[in-house]
Amino acid sequence: MVKRLLATTIASVLLAACTVGPDYVRPSLPVVDGFANSAVPQVTQENLPAVDIEFWRSFGDPVLEQLVDEALLYNHDLRIAWAHYEQANALLRNARYEHLPTLGVSAEASESRGSADQLPGVGRADRDSEQVSAGLSALWELDFFGRIRRGVEAQRADTQASAADLAALQVVLVGDLAETYFRLRGLQEQLRIAQQNADNQAQTLRLIDLRRTAGMGSAFEVDRATTQLEGTRSRVPALQSDIAVSTHRIAVLVGQTPESVLAGLDSATPLPSLPETIATGTPADLLRRRPDVTAAERRLGAATARVGVATADLFPRFTLGGLIGTQALDAGALFERDSETRLIAFGIDGSFLNVGRVRSRIAAANAATAADLAAYEKTVLLALEETENALVRVSRSAEENAYLERASAAGARATAIARLRYDNGAIDVLDVLEAERVSLQAEDAFAQGRVRNTVAVVSLYKALAGGWPQYVPEESSASN
Repeated sequence: MVKRLLATTIASVLLAACTVGPDYVRPSLPVVDGFANSAVPQVTQENLPAVDIEFWRSFGDPVLEQLVDEALLYNHDLRIAWAHYEQANALLRNARYEHLPTLGVSAEASESRGSADQLPGVGRADRDSEQVSAGLSALWELDFFGRIRRGVEAQRADTQASAADLAALQVVLVGDLAETYFRLRGLQEQLRIAQQNADNQAQTLRLIDLRRTAGMGSAFEVDRATTQLEGTRSRVPALQSDIAVSTHRIAVLVGQTPESVLAGLDSATPLPSLPETIATGTPADLLRRRPDVTAAERRLGAATARVGVATADLFPRFTLGGLIGTQALDAGALFERDSETRLIAFGIDGSFLNVGRVRSRIAAANAATAADLAAYEKTVLLALEETENALVRVSRSAEENAYLERASAAGARATAIARLRYDNGAIDVLDVLEAERVSLQAEDAFAQGRVRNTVAVVSLYKALAGGWPQYVPEESSASN
């Protein structure tokens, strides 16, 4: 009778079983036909080709490529992100086990002796007793209302978000490393320019001093040339300091100690040539590609699923338990038929009666979902903003760089002509010094402009993101 009633109850509940809470619907992306600032000579809105996914290889710099490879392997922030992903994966596996019964095994053997006061008139030998038992138990929550299913859904989304976080961190890391690297090369170029101009100015000072000694110049001219020379020399220590700081930053990014001497960084090399074309794809392609957008969307999915977890608490939790074992007063009789014990239990958790508390948790879950929705929408807008800003910087820095290049070339020609005319007595020394000063400023500005243009291109690649499949964990457990 009891078994029949239990079976009937379970069957009726199963027929009424459902998964409570809202089903997740991915938010629609904003409709944007194209980038407002895409009119850049080297930019095309074609889809991002596979070769551009590892954008740092498009610069053709083997030192940079080696540094990126090391950073993706040894950077400590990435190692932390990997650990967080593995943690999320482990929690997902644990959540899936909630679908299965919880098993337990027990075994006990005891021996006791009662006192004469407890058992008056009983001999010593008859007061001894032993008991042996063993059993296997199982407890299974019947997920009639989808509490466990929603929990697994939430944890799966969290795991996918963690994988996207890892990919996003890789984008940021490689972008920061490339920017720091190119700034280092720019500083080295500025140092070369400063040292070269200091040598030229020192030669000019020697000529002026010789002319003064010969009575054809004045102390004013010597002091004026000395002032300019020492001012140029003063730039050298500051540039050397900035170079050391950039080198330390790169070392830490690749997982080394700051004082480590990284191969290829100590010798100056020219800034690389920029890629002829940069494929941006459409704004929709961008939003599908960016891992930070994916991470925000997956966290929204997790929050939506947790509303279902909280809603399930409005309904009772049904559990099915069982025990099969054996119990005997003698070890030899432990597995005899008459020693068999068993238990089947059907339980109902009445915590759903605390309606006020449950509805408070539901309200909190809904508020968290609203916050994650706003965070997702914000992330989408920031992704579009970052890309538009990067496109503007690429365009304007390239235009600026063209002007600075012409100014630098003109300054070099003017300096050469000024020295020649000074040697012929056509102009005085102040004109030469002024030409050298202007030429130094133009060369230095051109070097800085090239760095800004290169960094702008890196920032554009960084905004386009994409991640790199070979460095993203296999989501075998997260995708099932």
